[in-house]
Amino acid sequence: MRRVLENDRTRPAVLRSAGDGYRLDVPDGALDLTGFDRRVAEAARLTAGGRSRADLDAARLLLTEALELWSGDPLAGLPGPFAETQRSRLAERRLAARRSRLEIDLELGRYAEAVAELTALTAEHPLREDLHGLLMLALSRDGRQAEALAAYAALHRTLRSELGADPGPELRRLHARLLAGGPAPAPSGPDPDPVTRPASLPADLADFTGRADLVARLTARLTAPPGAAPTVIALFGAGGVGKTALAVHVAHRVRGDHPDGQLYVDLHGAGGDPAEPRTVLGSFLQALGVARDAVPDGLAERAALYRTRLAGRRVLVLLDNARDAEQVRPLLPGDPGCAVLVTGRAPTVGPAGAWSVPLRAFAADEASALFTGIVGEERAAAEPAAVAEVLRLCGHLPLAVRIVAARLAARPGWTSGSVSEGWALMVGPYPLGADQ
Repeated sequence: MRRVLENDRTRPAVLRSAGDGYRLDVPDGALDLTGFDRRVAEAARLTAGGRSRADLDAARLLLTEALELWSGDPLAGLPGPFAETQRSRLAERRLAARRSRLEIDLELGRYAEAVAELTALTAEHPLREDLHGLLMLALSRDGRQAEALAAYAALHRTLRSELGADPGPELRRLHARLLAGGPAPAPSGPDPDPVTRPASLPADLADFTGRADLVARLTARLTAPPGAAPTVIALFGAGGVGKTALAVHVAHRVRGDHPDGQLYVDLHGAGGDPAEPRTVLGSFLQALGVARDAVPDGLAERAALYRTRLAGRRVLVLLDNARDAEQVRPLLPGDPGCAVLVTGRAPTVGPAGAWSVPLRAFAADEASALFTGIVGEERAAAEPAAVAEVLRLCGHLPLAVRIVAARLAARPGWTSGSVSEGWALMVGPYPLGADQ
């Protein structure tokens, strides 16, 4: 290494001895990464203010110089997870610098150059909505409106095919402006709408299992064009049947069709202290940007302001664990662009006009798939008869299957047979309710 690094190997200045090892002394400016970071930071400083033409030109030159320091993949040929993590991190920083330079290109009117580079970048990163938004913007400003719309359509197909999702709200707003023939502002610019967009959905289950047909039907209903009234779907069934898990899973799938926000509340309808609609409305109004001291006192006034805040918007409301339709009714939006998912145990939990969907226990194959996904294929396949008995004892209820499978997965010494034999011991701390 000294033959490569040192000018005078008899007096090393770079690779020095240090105790029983060595220390690499890197002179200032010797690393390409340092030069890259310095130029990127200076470009950001120049464009943080009024973004004059001179500042934009200078920032573009700095970013161009920074990107020219790259040659191939960083740490190429170096194996191991640490090197892979660093490669990904550095590649993202490089891409961010390219994006900043492309944004400046658009401000400077270099549309044709930007289109050429963005076409290649979107092909390389087909799921990056920010790059697709810049491509649409560059095409539109270059007078290629039809191609900009085609770029959006291509991205929409890709996201649907790969992720089962739609483009995000910023890209959807840009697409709407292009369709209307209006100006095309940068999708990354500030949101002109001052109303807060809530996003309070619980996290989806990473291992959500089963109900594929029902998920597809619910998704289709929630993504259909708005009608004369808000779409309201009520999922009802016994405790532990998976109502909340299904509702949250579907809600995440349709977020793109409700770009103005998603509201969630647990109404505690199955317990002895259900949530008061007036209290829930107070929380919803604050989530929608209403100051605490501006929230009205009365239920009717809060409901009216709530509907006013949602007028002209596409918001998804998830009312989980509702007691009955009376508890739900004041929480319904009035705008047909909004949609509501309600879950509860009673068949009458849905208000008038709701599509009520009964939810029952898993089919045997769905229960088996959930169990296997948690404990692992090897352990599940070793005792198929015992697994089937455990699932039968669980009544194929998703919650019961998940609890038992999780406890079994945490105890490598246990078998499915021992679980079925010691059933009372296994589920004793986890009562499923009087209706199970």
